[in-house]
Amino acid sequence: MSVILKQMKIGPMLNFVYFIGSEKTGEIAVVDPAWDIDYLLKEAALNSFSITRILLTHGHPDHTDGADELARRFNVPVTISIEEAPFYTPDCRNLEAVRPGSFIEIGDVRIECIGTPGHSPGGMCFKCEDILLTGDTLFINGCGRCDLPGGDAKNLYHSLYDVILKLPDSTIIYPGHHYGTLNFSTLEEQRKSNPYLKCRSEQEFLRNRMGY
Repeated sequence: MSVILKQMKIGPMLNFVYFIGSEKTGEIAVVDPAWDIDYLLKEAALNSFSITRILLTHGHPDHTDGADELARRFNVPVTISIEEAPFYTPDCRNLEAVRPGSFIEIGDVRIECIGTPGHSPGGMCFKCEDILLTGDTLFINGCGRCDLPGGDAKNLYHSLYDVILKLPDSTIIYPGHHYGTLNFSTLEEQRKSNPYLKCRSEQEFLRNRMGY
């Protein structure tokens, strides 16, 4: 099985939007469509990709403001966590709320929806083979903020330490923003360099890293 993964930096907040899908069938999901939908459409057409689904790591507008337009153009489902806050859940066509632990199939590619609340109540990462799309849960040498409505630093700690850090070191982290010097990194590298992943306790994370 060969996986399509295309990372695109778009917008004034340095968002990463992704295409992920099947090289065999050319089907893709668009992950966190925002800012410049015409650009995404041109890139999909240039590569002869067929958009069959939209995946949302969470409901903040800088990750979702293109979801409705794509859903209407292609009549495809828009997947978001059932645990996302109502005030962050976008009003868009074909919205499909799924439980963490669910699997999505794009052609012959299987994607796992992993619940990682903290930055928002319904934060999700999407895992396919050794690829992990982390949205705003984990950045390269950073992590998501928790001071917006619905944010919870304790939940983020457990998402980082009890979920993401339990994954294999070979996992490749692809974040939701280009806030670091690298576009992606392995989990092994992040264990060594990311200060938010080196805390010895929840209390240290909350006090020294999140300022609580």
